[in-house]
Amino acid sequence: MQTWSLVSICVLLGVVVRWGVSLNSYSGAGKPPMFGDYEAQRHWQEVTYNLPLQEWYFNTTDNDLMYWGLDYPPLTAYHSLICAYVAKSINPEWVELHRSRGYESPKHKLFMRATVLLADLIVFIPAVVLYCLYLTDGSSKKKVSTLFCFLLYPGLILIDYGHFQYNGVSLGFALWGVLALGLGWDALGSLAFCLALNYKQMELYHALPFFCYLLGKSFQLGLMGRGLFLLVRIASAVLGTFALCWLPFLSDPDHAMQVVRRIFPVARGLFEDKVANTWCSLNVLIKVRSILSSDSQIYLSLACTLLAAIPSCLRLLTKPTFWQFKLALANSSLAFFLFSYQVHEKSILLVALPVCLLLNDLPLVAIWFLHASTFSMMPLFLRDGLLVPYVVTSLAFLFFSIYLLSPLEHCSEDTLKLGAYRKLLFFLPKLDLACITRWKFYISVAAMAGLSFVTVALLPPPHLPDLFPLLVTSTAFLQFLGTFIYFNIVQFSETLSRKSQKKKKH
Repeated sequence: MQTWSLVSICVLLGVVVRWGVSLNSYSGAGKPPMFGDYEAQRHWQEVTYNLPLQEWYFNTTDNDLMYWGLDYPPLTAYHSLICAYVAKSINPEWVELHRSRGYESPKHKLFMRATVLLADLIVFIPAVVLYCLYLTDGSSKKKVSTLFCFLLYPGLILIDYGHFQYNGVSLGFALWGVLALGLGWDALGSLAFCLALNYKQMELYHALPFFCYLLGKSFQLGLMGRGLFLLVRIASAVLGTFALCWLPFLSDPDHAMQVVRRIFPVARGLFEDKVANTWCSLNVLIKVRSILSSDSQIYLSLACTLLAAIPSCLRLLTKPTFWQFKLALANSSLAFFLFSYQVHEKSILLVALPVCLLLNDLPLVAIWFLHASTFSMMPLFLRDGLLVPYVVTSLAFLFFSIYLLSPLEHCSEDTLKLGAYRKLLFFLPKLDLACITRWKFYISVAAMAGLSFVTVALLPPPHLPDLFPLLVTSTAFLQFLGTFIYFNIVQFSETLSRKSQKKKKH
């Protein structure tokens, strides 16, 4: 009973922080003609409510795709439609066709913020609670501490409740999938992940680990017996879920293909704006987008992404344990973020979710990465007028995660799983790798704080207007790349943890 009381307090505090951030500005506030993501979500409600389903993804006189055209899978469209019905019942002006374009008011802002919070309370937060209570090791106090830090992760809060999106829905469905697989409910886990994929196509970042874990488990059970039965159940769950989500679009193949073209655009280029991945960082030295054609950029990014993700997934395929699954999720999503095509700065949230799953296992590295991921989106937060929420939530997360999870107090080569590094660096004098890692963490946090201050306080040179955003993304990129290497080394060298061994026997 005491544990659930603490859980309730953590959830309440998480809701309070979210609502506090929601009181601030949002993407594109008062900035016509395109406004921002807030207007995009409102416009999708307008389109789905007023137009027949057959026109949602097509360019028509009533649906200008150049003005925030719908470019997410059907489940997002259905969610927009549900929100639109509620909006219509409160104030028809909010979703009036054409006339509602760019609509802004305090009451509408309250409504939109409430839809995000309600989605989190239904989908994301329950999954976080159940994961931390049932799939993490340690005492009840440690589980509750992990839960609080998970809920306090500032990157997701600032994007969904500040900038304005519904990332908690797709990430929540993905987390329900992880939870189900961890408890041995493989068909339900597959169904949940399919819902995530049908809400946001970027969940492809997590698709390979889900596929390899389930296939590896089927191989382990034997394809001529229980393994075949498991595969049939999983395939039925996947096909059934996709069929239900896409059913209204399947009557016309051209309609279905138009949806696919909208959710997988290739005309936008290798990356957008300033993002902390390989291509944007490399572009500072080598103008990749100028040298290579669009097709070459697609093939290059695809090849690099697969080369980066496949080793981790093959390891998972041969050792389908829950510990390997969590590491593969982190490695695959990092590979996609660092090397894939058309990456946004907000896509780092897809990496943050599996890293949050490791808060209990690798607290220092997880906290370090999560702090860096929030820092990487700082230029976006500044454009949206979210400086104060960015500073407050980042400091709060850093303080409480270090205080509650004690990553610096229990910092040793064993807890950091640095044994493989010791073997790789055998030719060097005996080094205190744990101490070096601790100091790297201090220096990294100081550098991010310094760059945050400089970006806010100083003006860049006139001939280098993007200097500070590039410094921010390049600094974050180096940390992401280091984390990617670290997680891969841990996955290929680490023996099974106690929890993983349990899952293997499950």
